[in-house]
Amino acid sequence: MGNLFDNIEKRGISVGFDFLNQESGFGIAQTLVEYDETSTHSKVFLVGILNTILVSVLGIITASIIGLFIGIGRLSSNWIISKLSMIYVELFRNIPILLQILFWYNVVLASLSSPRQSLVFFESVFLNNRGLYIPKPLLQDGFIFVAISFVLALVAIFYLSKWAKKRHDETGVKFPIWTVSFGIIVFSTTIVYFLSGSPIELEYSSLQGFNFVGGYNLLPELLALWFALSIYTATYIAEAVRAGIEAINKGQSEASLSLGLSKGLMLKKVILPQAIRIIIPPIINQYANLIKNSSLATAIGYPELVTVFSGTSLNQVGQAIEIILMTMAVYLILNIIVSMIMNYINAKMKIKER
Repeated sequence: MGNLFDNIEKRGISVGFDFLNQESGFGIAQTLVEYDETSTHSKVFLVGILNTILVSVLGIITASIIGLFIGIGRLSSNWIISKLSMIYVELFRNIPILLQILFWYNVVLASLSSPRQSLVFFESVFLNNRGLYIPKPLLQDGFIFVAISFVLALVAIFYLSKWAKKRHDETGVKFPIWTVSFGIIVFSTTIVYFLSGSPIELEYSSLQGFNFVGGYNLLPELLALWFALSIYTATYIAEAVRAGIEAINKGQSEASLSLGLSKGLMLKKVILPQAIRIIIPPIINQYANLIKNSSLATAIGYPELVTVFSGTSLNQVGQAIEIILMTMAVYLILNIIVSMIMNYINAKMKIKER
């Protein structure tokens, strides 16, 4: 490693991170933090990380939901549902993800109408060729009390679930933990919300001139990347779900049906709890692939880490070694965190022998 840096210095290339304190001099269309052209490259790095996390989280949630339903649909006794699920998997799995991103961006979203002819949902959500406009929550002074009540509710649910599990092991009586937990969260936060003076207001988008102002705008670049990553990754998750379910001995299904369980209840109570231990390991790989594939956003200009930091910032300051290493480190850390979380869940799902 020492020889590497010696050779770099001999070529007159400086290595350091002082460039992070320099002003960026360029704007970014979508940010989750305050940013302007006078912000430093360290702020650009932060914006890139947050935008990468945003599209990754949205993609993981959506792909998991779609993949679960498509995987179950492939095993459906309904011929139409089964074949449609198979067509979905074979279609989107065999088209390169980059082409799917370009398709959603240049074909689907670009063909939407102008802001004046926007598609309107619930009188507050607007979709057009400039993106999706949704209400923006504005947090007031008393919101801290709502947040504290939510955290305390989560703590109460944690101890309640431990008590319910212990009670079930000792008596065999099942406690409605999900219903009670939902009630605790909703009831406690709602009471505190009104007692603290309703500290959350919604800022709605409104058409002024040729565009919308106010609210929050999800750019077409974000929507295209989100849709493409979700739909593409969901095909592999669906196959993992299908394989996990098929790995369960058919005797489990036959025994469940003989006890009078419906197919839906059998899937929920018997099959999926056993299959999830088989499903999780391959899904970890797909989550990691989704996070890494988000770097393809540079093809459509969505301001994630590679686009704004390894692209624009690198072109300005020329510190290729530092910027590339920092970018690689971010993807490595994000994937390790996801892997640790999923492995922890997998370990908790394992059958423990007495």
